[in-house]
Amino acid sequence: AKTGSSNEDISLFVVPTQSDGINQTLLKTIASDRQSEVVFDNVKVPASALLGTENKGWETIKKVMQWGAIGKCAEMSGGGQQVLDMTVDYAKQRTQFGRPIGSFQAIQHHCANMATDVEGSKFITYQAAWRLSEGLPADREVAMAKAWVSDAYRRVCALGHQSHGAIGFTKEHNMQLYSRRAKASEIMFGDTDFHLENVAEIIGL
Repeated sequence: AKTGSSNEDISLFVVPTQSDGINQTLLKTIASDRQSEVVFDNVKVPASALLGTENKGWETIKKVMQWGAIGKCAEMSGGGQQVLDMTVDYAKQRTQFGRPIGSFQAIQHHCANMATDVEGSKFITYQAAWRLSEGLPADREVAMAKAWVSDAYRRVCALGHQSHGAIGFTKEHNMQLYSRRAKASEIMFGDTDFHLENVAEIIGL
């Protein structure tokens, strides 16, 4: 909540979910995950509910956002690995023109590009997570990781769909689940544009 005259004067409070004036609405999301809209209508909390220092909430929010972004990067990297594994297995089993589709150069290149994006996602995530865990400055690394991994995961899913063909778009196949979650993950804790702007500012532009 804003607790001072400046826009930077933000304070954090612990508010019980059953407090009067709080309304929660479960949302239907593209990722089929549990998210809710929370509306606060004249909610009253005691001074003891203050979390941290008054008017210094932004620093805590920034740290939470950074850890959340890196956690999401790890999740996306794992999702990308699973999509790659599914696609390679499918390419070995699915036959067309009397041979496995994995023997065709186009599919091979798709899988190679997917593997490159997955490995790049892992390493850029490891670097940012290490700096955060060691208490080192990590603004640039976190922004780079979230921007890169969001785009890489989307590319991996797109190539996975191209390799699977129509079966990948059916609800009976897991491919569509990863694609939907890739889109949702892309905008969580700041989308690609948000983090690229942060990187540009950090490098002096």
